[in-house]
Amino acid sequence: MRRSIATVCVSGTLDDKLTAAAAAGFEGIELFENDLVVSPWSPSEIRARCADLGLSIDLYQPFRDFEGVPPEAFDRNLRRAELKFDVMEQLGADTMLVCSSVSPSSTDDDALAAAQLRILATRAAERGIRIAYEALAWGRHVSTWDHSWRIVRAADHPALGLCLDSFHILSRDVSPDGIADITPGKIFFVQLADAPHLRMDVLQWSRHHRLFPGQGTFDLARLLRKIYRSGYDGPLSLEVFNDVYRQSDPARTAVDAMRSLVALEDRAGLRPLPPAPALGRHAFTEFAVDGGTGPQLREALQGLGFTHTGQHRTKPVELWEQSACRVVLNSAVTRPGAAISAFAVTADDPATALRRAAALSAPAKAGTHGPREAPLASLTAPDGTDVFVTPAADEWRADFLPTGDLAGPGTGLQRVDHIGLTQPFDHFDEAGLFYDSVLGLERLATEEYAAPFGLVRSRALATADRGVRLALTVALLRRGEWAPGVTDPQHVAFSTSDIVATAELLRERILRIPDNYYADLAARYHLTDQTVEMLRAHGILYDRDAHGGELLHLYTPVHGGRVFFEVVERRGGYDGFGEANAPVRMAAHRHLRLTRG
Repeated sequence: MRRSIATVCVSGTLDDKLTAAAAAGFEGIELFENDLVVSPWSPSEIRARCADLGLSIDLYQPFRDFEGVPPEAFDRNLRRAELKFDVMEQLGADTMLVCSSVSPSSTDDDALAAAQLRILATRAAERGIRIAYEALAWGRHVSTWDHSWRIVRAADHPALGLCLDSFHILSRDVSPDGIADITPGKIFFVQLADAPHLRMDVLQWSRHHRLFPGQGTFDLARLLRKIYRSGYDGPLSLEVFNDVYRQSDPARTAVDAMRSLVALEDRAGLRPLPPAPALGRHAFTEFAVDGGTGPQLREALQGLGFTHTGQHRTKPVELWEQSACRVVLNSAVTRPGAAISAFAVTADDPATALRRAAALSAPAKAGTHGPREAPLASLTAPDGTDVFVTPAADEWRADFLPTGDLAGPGTGLQRVDHIGLTQPFDHFDEAGLFYDSVLGLERLATEEYAAPFGLVRSRALATADRGVRLALTVALLRRGEWAPGVTDPQHVAFSTSDIVATAELLRERILRIPDNYYADLAARYHLTDQTVEMLRAHGILYDRDAHGGELLHLYTPVHGGRVFFEVVERRGGYDGFGEANAPVRMAAHRHLRLTRG
């Protein structure tokens, strides 16, 4: 299985694209015609550059609007094809993609299409070239894989086969089950792309919203298994049209692409990876603080009932604890403000987790450590957050010398329920794939809600037993200079078994919620007056799922410019994150900033 990528997947000039593809470990490329046309290199120079980088040119594409046309148009199409064959010979490419026609002049005549494609294949074979015929999902007459296969089978030429594109297959209603029965050797090329389920014109869906495998909702692993049961042994190639990727750093996009392909091969059982780590729980959350925000975070933690129990042996790093909740404050930073700089999760076998990460283009970063300090290694998430995978025995705690203060009962906080991280817009899907494939977290749900300063998308990931939970958010559009929201907010949510008792102890440290919210609660959920008053008096927000599970949660003000804390109590198997209440929290944070001046 050769791994290939279409040049259309990444941004930049052709040299940028080729360099990025090779550096990410791809063995071949699909050369998109537009990239050739605008390149200052001749086809033979492109061939030489690819050879220098260890890349083959696996496909030249696309050749459009060829089949099912009147004789005079067909003659013109053949002359056009011969000129492209000349280019392909100079490139050293032996397969050309011909996509089903969208031309108004084409006719709905399978026999004519097969006959004309057979003539094209005959001409191609004379030049040592093969034709891979692909059904575009928006093709004028041929728009499904099974229709394209009927035409290829009728043409019956050894140099004519199929190109199967996962988007064109899975965006249509035709079942892919019959793909496994395609005559062995007649699938010439396979293109892979994922996508979210959207209700829109399929052409626009394809041109703007494709994603790398594992970032959307298509069952690509199942499709790939069917393709390989047919005997396919050619390249697996990514062909993704996406507005973000076409503007992002090509080197980073190519790494994301390779990770997606390796993870897909693992899910399909084609090339197994080391197993995903069996994660246990959140071990600690590290906040980077400076001279101004450090005191704010210390005061906030004290108010939440945490105790400063340890001081790092060699670094300006403090350990704060309450029950199984552990927070680390790291003052060895150069950037201003406060931020979640790292978090740690426990695993039964951290070494296997790191091997899996390395295979998924996420090599571990070894940290500096002194005598008697744990040799912690971290993975770097797409937003720059360090992720430590540690043994369940919490050996890292030996790095901290006791302060003499022991953690008490605090305010009833028991453990970390989840960590909330706002992602850069360009890397939101990359982050979801990272946590899913590298750490083995299950993607629970993706929600969108209208916040005070724009539309926000939230993606939840967790282990099966919910010992580790993450909530990733992103602002879908931010334009203009007026942006009064907190920049990239982050938070840690702690669980409690009695949120009212915890709220009583926190008192004035809780974010206040407007009375209008509680009046709406009474109308939406038919809560008793007593329950609504209890929630209002303690600043507790409420949500209920379709199964009757309940979430009671509260927030603190923002500390250090962008971080805050949440306390949650889950009842009756509630498994969400209270996304419906996020706009309420954002507005309350905004009001507090204004009233504080």
